[in-house]
Amino acid sequence: MSPKPGRDALLSRRYIEGQIAEGKHVIIFDDRVLKVDSWIKFHPGGDKSIKHMVGKDATDEINALHSIEARQRMLAFQIGRIQGPWINFRPPIQGGKFRPYNDEAGDTDEAEDDTSGQSQPPSPIFDAVDAAPGARRQSTSSETSVSTPDESSEPKPSFLDARTRQEIVFDTAKYPSTDTKTQEDIRHRYRELNKRIEAEGLYNCNYFSYFIEACRYTLFAGLSYFFLRTQWYMLSAFFLGCFWHQLVFTAHDAGHIGITHRYHVDSTIGMFVADYLGGLSLGWWKRSHNVHHIVTNEPEHDPDIEHMPFFAITHRFFDSLRSTYYDRIMYFDAFSNFMLKYQNYLYYPILLFGRFNLYRLSWEYLILGQGPRKGPAWWHRWFEITGQIFFWTWFGYGVLGSLPTWGTVFNYLLISHMVTAPVHVQITLSHFAMSTADLGEHESFPQKMLRTTMDVDCPTWLDFFHGGLQFQAIHHLYPRIPRHNLRRTQKLVLEFCQDTGIPYALFTFTDGNKEVIGKLGDVAKQVRILEECRKHTAEQGVFSDH
Repeated sequence: MSPKPGRDALLSRRYIEGQIAEGKHVIIFDDRVLKVDSWIKFHPGGDKSIKHMVGKDATDEINALHSIEARQRMLAFQIGRIQGPWINFRPPIQGGKFRPYNDEAGDTDEAEDDTSGQSQPPSPIFDAVDAAPGARRQSTSSETSVSTPDESSEPKPSFLDARTRQEIVFDTAKYPSTDTKTQEDIRHRYRELNKRIEAEGLYNCNYFSYFIEACRYTLFAGLSYFFLRTQWYMLSAFFLGCFWHQLVFTAHDAGHIGITHRYHVDSTIGMFVADYLGGLSLGWWKRSHNVHHIVTNEPEHDPDIEHMPFFAITHRFFDSLRSTYYDRIMYFDAFSNFMLKYQNYLYYPILLFGRFNLYRLSWEYLILGQGPRKGPAWWHRWFEITGQIFFWTWFGYGVLGSLPTWGTVFNYLLISHMVTAPVHVQITLSHFAMSTADLGEHESFPQKMLRTTMDVDCPTWLDFFHGGLQFQAIHHLYPRIPRHNLRRTQKLVLEFCQDTGIPYALFTFTDGNKEVIGKLGDVAKQVRILEECRKHTAEQGVFSDH
């Protein structure tokens, strides 16, 4: 099946592999082959989210994260079609290797039809997992689509490799098989569930709920201003923190185009709320958050779990992993070794200062121009920079500048920012305790989202406090559903989980926190074991070349 000119031509797997080998960004969407090189620099959600989909069937990810209009515009990049189920490659950004295509040399399907393009994680650990009792065998892969480990790297202590194998074996036993038939059935049921959600109107926004939200925001802002004028400064700081805490939820909705479902309208709402009222960049958040939704809980790729040297939710960070998002090595050095040993005790104190880190990330994004400078979002950077100036004028000059002493300024700043800590706890709560194992390229999008995300059970009257983030697993399955409809969606997702056999992680807020602290404590214990191993090795006179 040699490729032929035309948008509807059937393209061979070998030809598509060759395109990727040439550096082309090719993805599969609804049996269509899209080459998005000319669009990637304009993508409002950043280039990394696209790069993690190269060589893969991105149908579910695209449907989940994009509006109907955006999906229709994507068809302009179609270069052909495929026939039958697509077997995913490991994307180049994740270490996948691809063979050049040579049509003149007879490089056709006959030479490639061994389905060896099925990638598995580039680690020798997985060979041992395949042979482990009770483990479901991972598909073998060709040398052309798998990156090989660096043979010169220092071998890890055996207990770390054993731990990795144990986590993968645990997940393969707990979750449905990653074989093609099982995962295709899960994908089919997931798409049928989406049709049912649409039919029940759960994508329709309840604007009266946002009226109530606006009343709450106004109340908190008004109380903050009232106590500022009456010189009850710390109460003013508290209510300002409450105001920011609640605003995050609306910015989150707008970032997912979940309010009006119109890109420019929701983007403007989100930037006004995030930048002008909250001092944070919505563009930075979207660039980071879209990647998080695609490669959830993958230590090398998901920025939402890359918090070295302060937190590590898996022993794999002991390898000084390279972050594909930040394009830097997350060093496991002496400082991180010290911090991680106590991370379960430092978890809440560090999160109290989480908002200050968000300022840093926002400024870095805007100053360095990390967002698109052309395309539909070209104006966002300047609108956000204006918003930052506006925010620091009213907050920095208008509020902090009106306080009588430097001590009052310091306390006001700390209290107003610390009050927002529950948001950071809520976000990390949903993922820190969940799986970080890599089950390969064949795991379906819905199964991966449910395997790496937990929901928090709370009474309905507390929904305003959690802001929809308590339904993170459901949100990861269908990010564009307005948060006020997530509780109604939960019943349908529970039925889906029962039908497919995928466990649905649901904890109370207290139990969820216990799970996270337990996970952090477990990794901290592994740090201590690793340190003891190294000390013992040094005492025995065994030294590494490194």
